[in-house]
Amino acid sequence: MEYTPFTLLTDVGWISLLLVIGNLLRRHVPVFRSLLLPSPITAGLLGLLLGPQVLGVIGLSDAMGDYTTLLIALVFAAMPYSMRFDRSVRRGAKTMWSFSTGMFLGQWGVFILLGAVLFQPVWGTEDWFGMMLPVGFVGGFGTAAAVGSSLEAAGATAASSLGFTSATVGTLAAIVGGIIIANWGIRRGKTTELPAALPWDLRSGFIDKLSERPSIGKATTNPSSIEPLALHLGVLVLTVMVAHYITQGISHLFPDVSVPLFAMSFVVGIIGQLLLRAVRKPNYLDKDTVSSLSGASTDYLIAFGIASIVPAAIADYWVPLAILFVLGTGYCVFFCCVVAPRFFGEHWVERGLFGWGWATAAVATGIALLKIVDPKMKSGTMNEYGVAYVGFAPFEIGMTIIAPMAVIAGWTMGLGAASLVLAAAILAAPWVFHWLPHHQHSSRV
Repeated sequence: MEYTPFTLLTDVGWISLLLVIGNLLRRHVPVFRSLLLPSPITAGLLGLLLGPQVLGVIGLSDAMGDYTTLLIALVFAAMPYSMRFDRSVRRGAKTMWSFSTGMFLGQWGVFILLGAVLFQPVWGTEDWFGMMLPVGFVGGFGTAAAVGSSLEAAGATAASSLGFTSATVGTLAAIVGGIIIANWGIRRGKTTELPAALPWDLRSGFIDKLSERPSIGKATTNPSSIEPLALHLGVLVLTVMVAHYITQGISHLFPDVSVPLFAMSFVVGIIGQLLLRAVRKPNYLDKDTVSSLSGASTDYLIAFGIASIVPAAIADYWVPLAILFVLGTGYCVFFCCVVAPRFFGEHWVERGLFGWGWATAAVATGIALLKIVDPKMKSGTMNEYGVAYVGFAPFEIGMTIIAPMAVIAGWTMGLGAASLVLAAAILAAPWVFHWLPHHQHSSRV
């Protein structure tokens, strides 16, 4: 089938319809509200079921994998223009940094090595197979798109399908497990305050009251010159286009070198932000507007990514994949219920539950779960994480960029070993530098 602009229209149109249906299901169907199931996941699952891979009811094209490559590049291009760095120092941020970064690097290190020493010799999987757990769990859909597309470009045909399957399973595990942990903490009286029911807008995913609807950004230009959204979207698309030309140039000069488009988009975005600062226009773009465009790209990325999963590719891995998910869930349970109490003392439930949410899915999922036990955000968890993220972000972004390069270069085992050693050192820091809370008697589960 020939690809035309109308193919793009129908692909985006079908996914847009499914996103709206996902939002309506979240609003009107109790089970969707109880699971706090994001609309993009619902849309992606419906797209997979109704699309050409299963029932063939809707006509989605074969270009969905290309869409995810471009969308993740757009998300990474937006990062430098939307990042905020809080310079204030809050109590507990260092411990939160150690817990978050250690858990993140540990998940990558443990499962990369398991892929090489367990899954490859026993089930004959590729050496990068174990990496698919952190790619989908602690990495999430964005990392699944970034790493998956890079590996597929190098010949790993099942990487994207495995990555998006891992991210989908991780999200479901986050929600179901998080609700169980939250209810246990409430019944045992281990939460900071006795929470009320979750607000309607969080459960339904829709803000009914006009007065409570937040702004998604501020205009930086007068529409008589250029519509603000057109300017912001134009800068992001221009950033990705420049990155594309640079990667093409590198591949032309060095045929054996392959730089991921999303990684180069991030670099070009940093250069763009530095140029704006150099001409004394650091606020030329509105951070909230950029974040909104990035969030919209992420929603379509998730929906297209899940809808593009190839069931046949997953079927070839179903036994090792099931074992991988069980081990990955066990790793996250260990960090939530064993490590978190020792790091955070009497206030561990809120921080551990938030950590569980993003260790298995995403930071947004962690926040949603945190609101179950801390609806007014009085525990300070988000303040600590906000400051800790300044030191954590380089590890998160760096791993997404380095991981596919390491696989292509044949250094997968080396990356796993380095990640595990670094994780152990970071997790030991609170004991070495005495960051832990004094009341250790309350840290037992």
